[in-house]
Amino acid sequence: MNQKEILHLALENLQRQTTIKAIWKPLGPLHPDTPDGKLILMINDKEITYYVDIKKEWRNHQLPQIIHFNRKFQPFMVIAPQLFPKIREELRRTNVAYLEANGNVFLKADDILIWIDVNKPIQINKKTGNRAFTKTGLKVVFQFLTDEQWINKPYRQIAAQTNTGIGNITNIINGLKQEDFLLTIDRNTYRLNNKKRLLDQWTEAYELHLKPDLKVGTFRFQRENDFNQWEKLPLRKGKTYWGGEPGGDLLTHYLRPAELTLYTSEAKNDLIKNYRLVPDEKGRVRIYNKFWVNGDGNKQIAPPLLVYADLINTGDQRCVETAKKVYEQYLQHKF
Repeated sequence: MNQKEILHLALENLQRQTTIKAIWKPLGPLHPDTPDGKLILMINDKEITYYVDIKKEWRNHQLPQIIHFNRKFQPFMVIAPQLFPKIREELRRTNVAYLEANGNVFLKADDILIWIDVNKPIQINKKTGNRAFTKTGLKVVFQFLTDEQWINKPYRQIAAQTNTGIGNITNIINGLKQEDFLLTIDRNTYRLNNKKRLLDQWTEAYELHLKPDLKVGTFRFQRENDFNQWEKLPLRKGKTYWGGEPGGDLLTHYLRPAELTLYTSEAKNDLIKNYRLVPDEKGRVRIYNKFWVNGDGNKQIAPPLLVYADLINTGDQRCVETAKKVYEQYLQHKF
């Protein structure tokens, strides 16, 4: 489904269930820092013009772009075949209008509020999976993204470093080639290609496929005040690391964590004992198994790339803004 098809279907379904009249005016020539066009809506004899950006998929890692457009172009709307619930919630929270291909819509302007959220998603045919973005592949790609030199190591070393079977490495390398993420320099030398797009795709796939499998549990502290003094928690060196919001705060000094994320190789019982934790599904401490082999030199902080992914995938604006700072300070030179 291309942009014109997405727009046509979304407007058709919107007008089918409301009295809104719509006129589309494309903007040109298109530029990455410019929306796709303007949408003029007639609502109760009132005319509202939105700047609009259309995407086949709006993902968590694209929230910084939405925030940027919403600040620069007012009022602003996003259109897509389908939006994830977390993204819809964040758009409503920040008063960004949206329209899905099925006619679900949110817009709030002056004395007008239109919010339709009952239509079933329209099924979009998706490509078959790529071995580079399976649970195993994501661990290997993470190693490549954090240290590109590993692409040209012997397969046996890559497998040992990432705790994966050597037989998987060929499939992962081929998967990266298929998506144009790997360039062949000569017979034995590769180089990453389209690295920012690879980072974005890894970030999205990590949240969906690998992170849920890593989860140890959700906890609270025995003593409530320990949450406010999380920086003083005596993490076991080489075993437990701050990710997510606390990792972002330690890297940028910009965010006050509302939730704590830990990556660890400690056993669950040891975690409970060492950090005075109590299992609690409503708790604000989330713990995951550490999946990389070595730390990156930052004191008890997960690799910046992982902290960035955790923050982007929250869909929360303050976390997304912190993720942008992590990217600018620690990752941008690589991508």
